[in-house]
Amino acid sequence: MSRSFLLEKKSIALAALLAGAGSMAVAAGPTGDPGFLPKGAKVEALVDGKKHDLFFTEGPVATCDGKVLFTDIPVTMFKKGPNGWDVPSGQIMKYDPATRAVSVFRSPSGMANGLRVDRDCNLVAAEGADHGGRRVTRTDMKTGRSAILTASFGGRPYNAPNDVAIDGKGRIYFSDPRYMGAEKVEQDVQAVYRIDKDGKVAQIVKDAAKPNGLALCPGDKHLFVVAHDNGTTDLAKAGDPATVKGPMAILQYDLDEQGNASNRRVLVDYAPADGPDSMTCDAEGNLWVAVRDAKRPGVYAYRVNNGKAEEKAYIPLPALPTNVGFGRGKNASYLYITAGNGLYGVRTGKKGHHPQ
Repeated sequence: MSRSFLLEKKSIALAALLAGAGSMAVAAGPTGDPGFLPKGAKVEALVDGKKHDLFFTEGPVATCDGKVLFTDIPVTMFKKGPNGWDVPSGQIMKYDPATRAVSVFRSPSGMANGLRVDRDCNLVAAEGADHGGRRVTRTDMKTGRSAILTASFGGRPYNAPNDVAIDGKGRIYFSDPRYMGAEKVEQDVQAVYRIDKDGKVAQIVKDAAKPNGLALCPGDKHLFVVAHDNGTTDLAKAGDPATVKGPMAILQYDLDEQGNASNRRVLVDYAPADGPDSMTCDAEGNLWVAVRDAKRPGVYAYRVNNGKAEEKAYIPLPALPTNVGFGRGKNASYLYITAGNGLYGVRTGKKGHHPQ
């Protein structure tokens, strides 16, 4: 058996590990508390990734005009550009719930991953590695012009900004793990940072192992952080038996008035299974979490109370989910979900929480 065949076989396996198996069809229906999922709630397949040549979708977010943006990340070890050797650029896609039209909002995207819309209706993006920007940017949605909010800490580039959360004072929080990309890892830890209104950046969480998704609920009393430690910064090694995984959990931190995090505790522990990628919060403070457990992939809804999380609903999906985000206006209770290379959605019994 040739070495090239073995490498090709491993690449196929890793691609499946990244995105998860499945198609646009959804077999089982959502289940749970009718207050979280109304009777008859069904998952809708909204955007077919194969049809639109998407590879790995992330970061669904509703803009103030009700449109939905999400990212496509063409992992370069698996996908090449039109010439077969050039590097494909990431893109931010736009979905119109009214017409179901799909278009490219921005390309290249800087390999943008997590997205958020701030209280001024501007788009904040975490741009990752693998030929990406490794920075956090903000786009004025009226003019289309973007600004770089931060691209380094301590004089060194970030690992790969992954997800974003915004508090009621307009401060921006972002996670900085590394899952892929040939760029040198120059930060000492995989941390969570805060960008203050004056542009200053603080490293506020250093004990989350490998922070991924972030969420802030109404009141901004706690910062929720996904620890998704696959044991390597090289995606090619993610499926190796010798790779030892770290924490797979949702962590809860207290957040003070200055935006400093403290008092780390484990809210939900998923180990030894793979845990979540990212999450969002509804207006009542419940967490909606995209969980990448191959045996039970889907979105889990939790009621959080006194440091404990009670599962209240489960939304199965045909592929491993990456992220979730609520709509706005008449779609305020509609949950958009990225999974595999597609976009899905389901009507819930809760309204989403957005920065105010």
